[in-house]
Amino acid sequence: MDIAIIITYTLALLIIFMYSLAQLNLLFNYLKSRKQPDNSPTFDFSKTEEIPYVTVQLPVYNELYVMDRLLDNIAELDYPKDKLEIQVLDDSTDESVTSTADHIKKLQQTGLDIKHICREDRTGFKAGALKEGLKIAKGEFIAIFDADFLPGKNWLLQTIPYFKEQNIGVVQTRWGHINRDYSMLTKIQAFALDFHFTMEQVGRNYKDHFINFNGTAGVWRKTCIEDAGNWQGDTLTEDLDLSYRAQLKKWKFKYLEEVETPAELPVVISAARSQQFRWNKGAAENFQKLYWNMLKDKTVSFKTKFHSFFHLLNSSMFLLVLLVAILSVPVMYIKNNNPLFSWYFNVIAFFAMSTVIFFFCYWHTFKKIHGKGFWNFMEYVKMFFTFFSIAMGFSVHNSMAVLEGHFGKKSEFVRTPKFNINTLKDSWKGNKYVNKNISGNTVIEAMLMGYFGFALYSAFKLQDFGLFIFHIMLFLGFGFVFFKSITSKL
Repeated sequence: MDIAIIITYTLALLIIFMYSLAQLNLLFNYLKSRKQPDNSPTFDFSKTEEIPYVTVQLPVYNELYVMDRLLDNIAELDYPKDKLEIQVLDDSTDESVTSTADHIKKLQQTGLDIKHICREDRTGFKAGALKEGLKIAKGEFIAIFDADFLPGKNWLLQTIPYFKEQNIGVVQTRWGHINRDYSMLTKIQAFALDFHFTMEQVGRNYKDHFINFNGTAGVWRKTCIEDAGNWQGDTLTEDLDLSYRAQLKKWKFKYLEEVETPAELPVVISAARSQQFRWNKGAAENFQKLYWNMLKDKTVSFKTKFHSFFHLLNSSMFLLVLLVAILSVPVMYIKNNNPLFSWYFNVIAFFAMSTVIFFFCYWHTFKKIHGKGFWNFMEYVKMFFTFFSIAMGFSVHNSMAVLEGHFGKKSEFVRTPKFNINTLKDSWKGNKYVNKNISGNTVIEAMLMGYFGFALYSAFKLQDFGLFIFHIMLFLGFGFVFFKSITSKL
Protein backbone atom coordinates (compact mmCIF):
# COMPACT_ATOMS: atom_id res chain seq x y z
CA MET A 1 0.00 0.00 0.00
CA ASP A 2 2.80 2.41 0.89
CA ILE A 3 4.45 1.85 -2.50
CA ALA A 4 1.16 2.39 -4.37
CA ILE A 5 0.54 5.67 -2.51
CA ILE A 6 4.05 6.93 -3.19
CA ILE A 7 3.94 6.03 -6.90
CA THR A 8 0.55 7.74 -7.38
CA TYR A 9 1.69 10.79 -5.42
CA THR A 10 4.88 11.06 -7.47
CA LEU A 11 3.15 10.72 -10.85
CA ALA A 12 0.66 13.45 -9.93
CA LEU A 13 3.51 15.75 -8.83
CA LEU A 14 5.38 15.01 -12.06
CA ILE A 15 2.44 15.95 -14.30
CA ILE A 16 1.86 19.15 -12.32
CA PHE A 17 5.57 19.95 -12.72
CA MET A 18 5.33 19.44 -16.49
CA TYR A 19 2.31 21.74 -16.54
CA SER A 20 4.32 24.38 -14.68
CA LEU A 21 7.10 24.09 -17.29
CA ALA A 22 4.51 24.70 -20.01
CA GLN A 23 3.43 27.84 -18.16
CA LEU A 24 7.05 28.95 -17.82
CA ASN A 25 7.50 28.60 -21.57
CA LEU A 26 4.41 30.74 -22.11
CA LEU A 27 5.95 33.38 -19.83
CA PHE A 28 9.10 33.44 -21.98
CA ASN A 29 6.89 33.81 -25.06
CA TYR A 30 5.00 36.63 -23.38
CA LEU A 31 8.19 38.52 -22.49
CA LYS A 32 9.48 38.15 -26.05
CA SER A 33 6.18 39.44 -27.45
CA ARG A 34 6.55 42.65 -25.44
CA LYS A 35 9.67 43.49 -27.46
CA GLN A 36 8.07 42.96 -30.85
CA PRO A 37 5.93 45.72 -32.40
CA ASP A 38 2.63 44.73 -33.96
CA ASN A 39 2.88 45.41 -37.69
CA SER A 40 -0.34 43.61 -38.64
CA PRO A 41 -2.09 45.10 -41.70
CA THR A 42 -5.40 46.81 -40.87
CA PHE A 43 -8.38 48.21 -42.71
CA ASP A 44 -8.22 51.95 -43.38
CA PHE A 45 -11.54 53.18 -42.02
CA SER A 46 -10.98 56.61 -43.54
CA LYS A 47 -12.01 54.86 -46.77
CA THR A 48 -15.72 54.03 -46.66
CA GLU A 49 -15.30 51.06 -48.98
CA GLU A 50 -13.01 49.35 -46.43
CA ILE A 51 -15.58 49.46 -43.60
CA PRO A 52 -17.23 46.00 -43.50
CA TYR A 53 -20.73 45.08 -42.37
CA VAL A 54 -20.81 43.85 -38.75
CA THR A 55 -23.43 41.89 -36.83
CA VAL A 56 -23.36 42.09 -33.03
CA GLN A 57 -24.89 39.04 -31.35
CA LEU A 58 -26.13 39.21 -27.75
CA PRO A 59 -27.01 35.68 -26.53
CA VAL A 60 -29.11 36.08 -23.38
CA TYR A 61 -31.18 33.91 -21.06
CA ASN A 62 -33.16 35.27 -18.10
CA GLU A 63 -31.01 38.37 -17.56
CA LEU A 64 -33.57 40.60 -15.86
CA TYR A 65 -31.02 42.62 -13.85
CA VAL A 66 -28.58 43.54 -16.62
CA MET A 67 -30.56 43.73 -19.89
CA ASP A 68 -31.17 47.49 -19.77
CA ARG A 69 -27.50 48.12 -19.02
CA LEU A 70 -26.43 45.80 -21.85
CA LEU A 71 -28.75 47.25 -24.49
CA ASP A 72 -27.96 50.86 -23.64
CA ASN A 73 -24.24 50.12 -23.76
CA ILE A 74 -24.36 48.29 -27.11
CA ALA A 75 -26.47 51.06 -28.60
CA GLU A 76 -23.55 53.45 -27.95
CA LEU A 77 -21.08 51.53 -30.16
CA ASP A 78 -19.36 53.93 -32.55
CA TYR A 79 -19.81 52.37 -35.99
CA PRO A 80 -21.66 53.45 -39.15
CA LYS A 81 -25.33 52.59 -38.57
CA ASP A 82 -25.79 51.50 -42.18
CA LYS A 83 -23.18 48.79 -41.63
CA LEU A 84 -24.21 47.60 -38.17
CA GLU A 85 -26.81 45.04 -37.15
CA ILE A 86 -27.58 43.93 -33.60
CA GLN A 87 -29.23 40.59 -32.81
CA VAL A 88 -30.62 39.99 -29.33
CA LEU A 89 -30.73 36.19 -29.22
CA ASP A 90 -33.18 35.84 -26.36
CA ASP A 91 -33.90 32.36 -24.98
CA SER A 92 -35.45 33.78 -21.79
CA THR A 93 -38.41 32.14 -20.09
CA ASP A 94 -39.21 34.84 -17.52
CA GLU A 95 -40.59 38.39 -17.48
CA SER A 96 -37.36 39.79 -18.91
CA VAL A 97 -38.63 38.87 -22.40
CA THR A 98 -41.30 41.58 -22.22
CA SER A 99 -39.08 44.31 -20.78
CA THR A 100 -36.36 43.47 -23.31
CA ALA A 101 -38.84 43.70 -26.19
CA ASP A 102 -40.03 47.12 -24.97
CA HIS A 103 -36.45 48.38 -24.69
CA ILE A 104 -35.58 47.14 -28.16
CA LYS A 105 -38.59 48.94 -29.67
CA LYS A 106 -37.34 52.22 -28.19
CA LEU A 107 -33.87 51.65 -29.65
CA GLN A 108 -35.35 50.80 -33.05
CA GLN A 109 -37.04 54.21 -33.08
CA THR A 110 -33.58 55.84 -32.98
CA GLY A 111 -32.71 54.20 -36.31
CA LEU A 112 -30.67 51.39 -34.82
CA ASP A 113 -30.93 48.08 -36.71
CA ILE A 114 -31.64 45.83 -33.71
CA LYS A 115 -33.71 42.66 -33.77
CA HIS A 116 -35.25 40.59 -30.97
CA ILE A 117 -34.90 36.93 -31.89
CA CYS A 118 -36.66 34.38 -29.67
CA ARG A 119 -36.56 30.62 -30.21
CA GLU A 120 -39.31 28.20 -29.27
CA ASP A 121 -36.86 25.97 -27.40
CA ARG A 122 -33.26 26.11 -26.12
CA THR A 123 -31.87 23.33 -28.30
CA GLY A 124 -28.09 23.60 -28.19
CA PHE A 125 -28.32 26.29 -25.50
CA LYS A 126 -25.96 29.22 -26.26
CA ALA A 127 -24.41 27.45 -29.25
CA GLY A 128 -27.89 26.85 -30.66
CA ALA A 129 -28.87 30.49 -30.25
CA LEU A 130 -25.69 31.71 -31.97
CA LYS A 131 -26.18 29.27 -34.82
CA GLU A 132 -29.80 30.33 -35.27
CA GLY A 133 -28.84 33.99 -35.42
CA LEU A 134 -26.01 33.28 -37.87
CA LYS A 135 -28.50 31.97 -40.44
CA ILE A 136 -29.93 35.45 -40.96
CA ALA A 137 -26.94 37.60 -39.93
CA LYS A 138 -26.13 40.27 -42.50
CA GLY A 139 -22.63 40.94 -41.22
CA GLU A 140 -19.39 39.69 -42.70
CA PHE A 141 -18.08 39.73 -39.13
CA ILE A 142 -19.88 38.59 -35.98
CA ALA A 143 -19.10 40.30 -32.65
CA ILE A 144 -20.39 38.46 -29.57
CA PHE A 145 -21.06 39.79 -26.06
CA ASP A 146 -22.52 38.04 -23.04
CA ALA A 147 -25.06 39.97 -20.98
CA ASP A 148 -22.57 41.19 -18.36
CA PHE A 149 -20.06 42.72 -20.81
CA LEU A 150 -19.72 46.45 -21.43
CA PRO A 151 -17.52 47.20 -24.48
CA GLY A 152 -16.27 50.74 -24.95
CA LYS A 153 -17.78 52.96 -27.66
CA ASN A 154 -14.79 52.48 -29.96
CA TRP A 155 -14.58 48.70 -29.46
CA LEU A 156 -15.50 47.79 -33.04
CA LEU A 157 -13.08 50.40 -34.37
CA GLN A 158 -10.31 48.77 -32.32
CA THR A 159 -11.00 45.18 -33.41
CA ILE A 160 -12.56 44.97 -36.89
CA PRO A 161 -9.56 46.54 -38.71
CA TYR A 162 -7.39 43.48 -37.91
CA PHE A 163 -9.45 41.35 -40.29
CA LYS A 164 -7.57 42.93 -43.18
CA GLU A 165 -5.61 39.64 -43.37
CA GLN A 166 -7.93 37.14 -45.03
CA ASN A 167 -6.77 34.21 -42.89
CA ILE A 168 -7.69 35.93 -39.60
CA GLY A 169 -10.77 34.11 -38.32
CA VAL A 170 -11.09 35.60 -34.82
CA VAL A 171 -10.08 38.73 -32.95
CA GLN A 172 -10.31 38.29 -29.16
CA THR A 173 -9.91 41.01 -26.52
CA ARG A 174 -8.91 40.93 -22.85
CA TRP A 175 -11.58 40.82 -20.17
CA GLY A 176 -11.71 43.56 -17.55
CA HIS A 177 -13.59 43.49 -14.25
CA ILE A 178 -15.98 46.24 -13.14
CA ASN A 179 -16.36 44.77 -9.63
CA ARG A 180 -12.87 43.38 -9.00
CA ASP A 181 -12.71 44.75 -5.42
CA TYR A 182 -16.23 43.80 -4.33
CA SER A 183 -15.12 40.86 -2.18
CA MET A 184 -12.37 38.31 -1.73
CA LEU A 185 -14.28 36.01 -4.09
CA THR A 186 -14.23 38.57 -6.91
CA LYS A 187 -10.58 39.42 -6.24
CA ILE A 188 -9.39 35.85 -6.63
CA GLN A 189 -11.51 35.37 -9.77
CA ALA A 190 -9.96 38.50 -11.28
CA PHE A 191 -6.50 37.26 -10.25
CA ALA A 192 -7.00 33.99 -12.16
CA LEU A 193 -8.62 35.57 -15.23
CA ASP A 194 -5.91 38.24 -15.48
CA PHE A 195 -3.32 35.47 -15.68
CA HIS A 196 -5.18 33.73 -18.50
CA PHE A 197 -5.91 36.90 -20.46
CA THR A 198 -2.43 38.29 -20.10
CA MET A 199 0.25 35.63 -20.05
CA GLU A 200 -1.52 32.55 -21.41
CA GLN A 201 -3.37 34.11 -24.35
CA VAL A 202 -0.44 36.28 -25.43
CA GLY A 203 2.11 33.51 -24.84
CA ARG A 204 0.23 31.05 -27.03
CA ASN A 205 -0.79 33.54 -29.71
CA TYR A 206 2.74 34.93 -30.11
CA LYS A 207 4.09 31.52 -31.19
CA ASP A 208 0.97 30.58 -33.20
CA HIS A 209 -0.09 27.92 -30.71
CA PHE A 210 -3.84 27.34 -30.46
CA ILE A 211 -5.74 29.86 -28.33
CA ASN A 212 -9.44 30.10 -27.64
CA PHE A 213 -12.19 32.56 -28.32
CA ASN A 214 -13.49 33.15 -24.80
CA GLY A 215 -17.19 33.01 -25.59
CA THR A 216 -17.58 36.79 -25.53
CA ALA A 217 -15.72 40.07 -26.14
CA GLY A 218 -14.45 38.89 -29.52
CA VAL A 219 -15.28 38.89 -33.22
CA TRP A 220 -15.56 36.00 -35.70
CA ARG A 221 -15.31 36.09 -39.45
CA LYS A 222 -18.62 34.56 -40.55
CA THR A 223 -16.99 32.35 -43.18
CA CYS A 224 -14.60 31.00 -40.53
CA ILE A 225 -17.50 29.85 -38.35
CA GLU A 226 -19.12 28.12 -41.32
CA ASP A 227 -15.90 26.56 -42.60
CA ALA A 228 -15.06 25.14 -39.15
CA GLY A 229 -18.41 23.36 -38.87
CA ASN A 230 -20.51 26.07 -37.20
CA TRP A 231 -21.54 26.23 -33.55
CA GLN A 232 -22.13 22.85 -31.92
CA GLY A 233 -23.86 22.24 -28.59
CA ASP A 234 -22.37 18.86 -27.70
CA THR A 235 -19.97 20.35 -25.12
CA LEU A 236 -20.50 22.96 -22.40
CA THR A 237 -17.78 25.20 -23.84
CA GLU A 238 -18.87 25.72 -27.42
CA ASP A 239 -16.38 28.58 -27.72
CA LEU A 240 -13.34 26.37 -27.04
CA ASP A 241 -14.74 23.68 -29.33
CA LEU A 242 -15.20 25.98 -32.34
CA SER A 243 -11.85 27.68 -31.65
CA TYR A 244 -9.91 24.43 -31.99
CA ARG A 245 -11.90 23.26 -35.02
CA ALA A 246 -11.21 26.60 -36.74
CA GLN A 247 -7.48 26.50 -36.02
CA LEU A 248 -7.29 22.89 -37.23
CA LYS A 249 -8.74 24.33 -40.46
CA LYS A 250 -5.71 26.70 -40.51
CA TRP A 251 -7.57 29.87 -39.55
CA LYS A 252 -5.44 32.33 -37.54
CA PHE A 253 -6.53 34.06 -34.33
CA LYS A 254 -5.53 37.56 -33.29
CA TYR A 255 -5.38 38.41 -29.59
CA LEU A 256 -5.47 42.06 -28.50
CA GLU A 257 -4.16 42.36 -24.95
CA GLU A 258 -4.40 46.15 -24.94
CA VAL A 259 -8.12 46.21 -25.78
CA GLU A 260 -9.97 45.68 -22.50
CA THR A 261 -13.64 44.72 -22.37
CA PRO A 262 -15.09 45.23 -18.87
CA ALA A 263 -17.47 42.67 -17.38
CA GLU A 264 -19.08 41.68 -14.08
CA LEU A 265 -17.62 38.88 -11.97
CA PRO A 266 -19.92 36.49 -10.04
CA VAL A 267 -20.33 37.84 -6.50
CA VAL A 268 -21.93 34.84 -4.81
CA ILE A 269 -20.26 31.46 -4.57
CA SER A 270 -23.14 29.49 -6.12
CA ALA A 271 -22.78 31.59 -9.28
CA ALA A 272 -19.01 31.07 -9.29
CA ARG A 273 -19.59 27.33 -8.82
CA SER A 274 -21.91 27.10 -11.84
CA GLN A 275 -19.46 29.02 -14.00
CA GLN A 276 -16.48 26.96 -12.84
CA PHE A 277 -18.38 23.72 -13.38
CA ARG A 278 -19.27 24.64 -16.95
CA TRP A 279 -15.76 25.79 -17.87
CA ASN A 280 -13.99 22.83 -16.27
CA LYS A 281 -16.33 20.16 -17.58
CA GLY A 282 -16.35 21.75 -21.03
CA ALA A 283 -12.56 21.71 -21.25
CA ALA A 284 -12.48 17.99 -20.43
CA GLU A 285 -15.23 17.33 -22.99
CA ASN A 286 -13.24 19.15 -25.64
CA PHE A 287 -10.09 17.21 -24.81
CA GLN A 288 -11.99 14.01 -25.49
CA LYS A 289 -13.61 15.44 -28.63
CA LEU A 290 -10.67 17.18 -30.27
CA TYR A 291 -7.23 16.31 -28.97
CA TRP A 292 -6.81 12.88 -30.53
CA ASN A 293 -7.58 14.24 -34.01
CA MET A 294 -5.12 17.05 -33.37
CA LEU A 295 -2.47 14.59 -32.23
CA LYS A 296 -2.75 12.73 -35.53
CA ASP A 297 -2.55 15.95 -37.60
CA LYS A 298 0.98 16.03 -39.05
CA THR A 299 0.65 19.71 -39.98
CA VAL A 300 0.47 20.75 -36.32
CA SER A 301 3.87 21.20 -34.66
CA PHE A 302 4.96 19.14 -31.67
CA LYS A 303 5.20 22.26 -29.50
CA THR A 304 1.65 23.31 -30.38
CA LYS A 305 0.43 19.80 -29.54
CA PHE A 306 2.30 19.98 -26.23
CA HIS A 307 0.74 23.31 -25.27
CA SER A 308 -2.70 22.23 -26.48
CA PHE A 309 -2.45 19.10 -24.33
CA PHE A 310 -2.10 21.22 -21.19
CA HIS A 311 -4.51 23.87 -22.48
CA LEU A 312 -7.34 21.37 -22.89
CA LEU A 313 -6.34 19.55 -19.69
CA ASN A 314 -5.98 22.77 -17.73
CA SER A 315 -9.07 21.99 -15.65
CA SER A 316 -7.89 18.42 -15.08
CA MET A 317 -5.08 19.82 -12.94
CA PHE A 318 -7.71 20.24 -10.20
CA LEU A 319 -8.07 16.47 -10.09
CA LEU A 320 -4.31 16.04 -9.67
CA VAL A 321 -4.11 18.76 -7.02
CA LEU A 322 -6.92 17.10 -5.06
CA LEU A 323 -5.14 13.74 -5.34
CA VAL A 324 -1.83 15.19 -4.14
CA ALA A 325 -3.60 16.97 -1.29
CA ILE A 326 -5.41 13.87 -0.01
CA LEU A 327 -2.34 11.64 -0.36
CA SER A 328 -0.05 14.15 1.31
CA VAL A 329 -1.27 13.12 4.77
CA PRO A 330 -0.55 9.36 4.46
CA VAL A 331 2.72 10.29 2.69
CA MET A 332 3.69 12.31 5.76
CA TYR A 333 3.11 9.26 7.96
CA ILE A 334 4.96 6.95 5.55
CA LYS A 335 7.91 9.31 5.61
CA ASN A 336 8.10 9.22 9.41
CA ASN A 337 7.45 5.51 9.84
CA ASN A 338 9.80 4.24 7.12
CA PRO A 339 13.33 5.66 7.39
CA LEU A 340 14.31 3.71 4.26
CA PHE A 341 12.25 6.16 2.20
CA SER A 342 14.10 9.25 3.48
CA TRP A 343 16.28 9.53 0.32
CA TYR A 344 13.16 9.41 -1.85
CA PHE A 345 11.47 12.29 -0.05
CA ASN A 346 14.59 14.39 -0.54
CA VAL A 347 14.28 13.74 -4.29
CA ILE A 348 10.58 14.59 -4.65
CA ALA A 349 11.14 17.82 -2.72
CA PHE A 350 12.42 19.05 -6.08
CA PHE A 351 8.83 19.21 -7.30
CA ALA A 352 8.33 22.19 -4.99
CA MET A 353 9.84 24.05 -7.96
CA SER A 354 6.35 23.97 -9.48
CA THR A 355 5.19 26.44 -6.84
CA VAL A 356 8.20 28.67 -7.48
CA ILE A 357 7.46 28.68 -11.23
CA PHE A 358 3.79 29.53 -10.69
CA PHE A 359 4.79 32.29 -8.25
CA PHE A 360 7.16 33.76 -10.83
CA CYS A 361 4.64 33.56 -13.70
CA TYR A 362 1.71 35.06 -11.81
CA TRP A 363 3.88 37.94 -10.57
CA HIS A 364 4.59 39.06 -14.14
CA THR A 365 0.86 39.19 -14.83
CA PHE A 366 0.08 41.00 -11.59
CA LYS A 367 2.71 43.71 -12.03
CA LYS A 368 1.64 44.30 -15.65
CA ILE A 369 -1.85 45.25 -14.41
CA HIS A 370 -1.17 46.67 -10.95
CA GLY A 371 2.41 47.93 -11.25
CA LYS A 372 5.69 47.12 -9.53
CA GLY A 373 6.96 48.34 -6.17
CA PHE A 374 7.35 46.84 -2.71
CA TRP A 375 3.76 47.31 -1.53
CA ASN A 376 2.32 45.93 -4.75
CA PHE A 377 4.61 42.93 -4.39
CA MET A 378 3.42 42.38 -0.81
CA GLU A 379 -0.18 42.61 -2.01
CA TYR A 380 0.72 40.08 -4.71
CA VAL A 381 2.18 37.62 -2.18
CA LYS A 382 -1.05 37.81 -0.18
CA MET A 383 -3.19 37.33 -3.29
CA PHE A 384 -1.05 34.46 -4.61
CA PHE A 385 -1.42 32.35 -1.48
CA THR A 386 -5.07 33.34 -1.03
CA PHE A 387 -5.87 32.45 -4.63
CA PHE A 388 -4.19 29.05 -4.51
CA SER A 389 -5.79 28.26 -1.15
CA ILE A 390 -9.28 29.00 -2.46
CA ALA A 391 -8.56 27.31 -5.79
CA MET A 392 -7.67 24.16 -3.88
CA GLY A 393 -10.88 24.62 -1.91
CA PHE A 394 -12.77 24.44 -5.22
CA SER A 395 -10.89 21.29 -6.25
CA VAL A 396 -13.65 18.84 -5.21
CA HIS A 397 -16.33 20.71 -7.15
CA ASN A 398 -14.10 21.18 -10.18
CA SER A 399 -12.80 17.61 -10.10
CA MET A 400 -16.37 16.32 -10.27
CA ALA A 401 -16.91 18.49 -13.35
CA VAL A 402 -13.71 17.20 -14.96
CA LEU A 403 -14.63 13.56 -14.34
CA GLU A 404 -18.08 14.09 -15.87
CA GLY A 405 -16.43 15.67 -18.90
CA HIS A 406 -13.92 12.88 -19.44
CA PHE A 407 -16.49 10.12 -18.94
CA GLY A 408 -19.05 11.72 -21.23
CA LYS A 409 -21.85 12.43 -18.76
CA LYS A 410 -24.15 14.99 -20.35
CA SER A 411 -25.67 17.88 -18.41
CA GLU A 412 -27.62 21.04 -19.10
CA PHE A 413 -25.90 24.34 -19.87
CA VAL A 414 -26.38 26.26 -16.60
CA ARG A 415 -25.78 29.94 -17.20
CA THR A 416 -24.09 32.11 -14.62
CA PRO A 417 -26.60 34.49 -12.99
CA LYS A 418 -25.79 38.19 -13.34
CA PHE A 419 -26.34 40.71 -10.56
CA ASN A 420 -25.65 44.22 -11.91
CA ILE A 421 -23.03 44.73 -9.19
CA ASN A 422 -20.92 47.84 -9.85
CA THR A 423 -19.94 49.23 -6.43
CA LEU A 424 -19.28 47.99 -2.91
CA LYS A 425 -22.70 49.35 -1.89
CA ASP A 426 -24.58 47.12 -4.32
CA SER A 427 -26.06 43.91 -2.92
CA TRP A 428 -26.89 40.56 -4.49
CA LYS A 429 -29.45 39.73 -1.79
CA GLY A 430 -32.87 39.03 -3.23
CA ASN A 431 -31.62 38.08 -6.69
CA LYS A 432 -34.23 35.65 -8.04
CA TYR A 433 -31.65 33.64 -10.00
CA VAL A 434 -29.45 32.68 -7.04
CA ASN A 435 -29.33 28.92 -6.50
CA LYS A 436 -30.71 28.27 -3.01
CA ASN A 437 -29.73 24.59 -2.92
CA ILE A 438 -26.64 23.41 -1.07
CA SER A 439 -24.43 21.22 -3.23
CA GLY A 440 -23.61 17.71 -2.03
CA ASN A 441 -19.99 18.66 -2.63
CA THR A 442 -20.28 21.10 0.26
CA VAL A 443 -20.46 18.18 2.70
CA ILE A 444 -17.27 16.72 1.21
CA GLU A 445 -15.60 20.13 1.48
CA ALA A 446 -16.50 20.28 5.17
CA MET A 447 -15.03 16.82 5.69
CA LEU A 448 -11.82 17.80 3.90
CA MET A 449 -11.53 20.92 6.04
CA GLY A 450 -11.56 18.57 9.04
CA TYR A 451 -9.15 16.18 7.29
CA PHE A 452 -6.57 18.92 6.78
CA GLY A 453 -7.16 20.15 10.31
CA PHE A 454 -6.04 16.65 11.31
CA ALA A 455 -3.02 17.08 9.02
CA LEU A 456 -2.02 20.21 10.96
CA TYR A 457 -2.38 18.30 14.23
CA SER A 458 -0.25 15.48 12.75
CA ALA A 459 2.56 17.91 11.96
CA PHE A 460 2.93 18.69 15.67
CA LYS A 461 2.47 15.05 16.64
CA LEU A 462 5.19 13.87 14.24
CA GLN A 463 7.27 17.03 14.53
CA ASP A 464 7.32 17.19 10.73
CA PHE A 465 6.48 20.61 9.29
CA GLY A 466 7.57 20.03 5.69
CA LEU A 467 3.96 20.22 4.41
CA PHE A 468 2.63 22.54 7.09
CA ILE A 469 2.08 25.59 4.85
CA PHE A 470 0.48 23.40 2.18
CA HIS A 471 -1.91 21.95 4.75
CA ILE A 472 -2.74 25.38 6.18
CA MET A 473 -3.67 26.53 2.68
CA LEU A 474 -5.85 23.47 2.17
CA PHE A 475 -7.54 23.87 5.56
CA LEU A 476 -8.29 27.54 4.91
CA GLY A 477 -9.28 26.96 1.27
CA PHE A 478 -11.83 24.24 2.00
CA GLY A 479 -13.01 26.23 5.01
CA PHE A 480 -13.57 29.34 2.88
CA VAL A 481 -15.53 27.46 0.20
CA PHE A 482 -17.58 25.56 2.79
CA PHE A 483 -18.57 28.57 4.91
CA LYS A 484 -19.22 30.80 1.88
CA SER A 485 -21.48 28.10 0.46
CA ILE A 486 -23.43 27.87 3.70
CA THR A 487 -23.71 31.60 4.42
CA SER A 488 -24.72 32.51 0.85
CA LYS A 489 -27.92 30.50 1.39
CA LEU A 490 -28.96 32.56 4.40
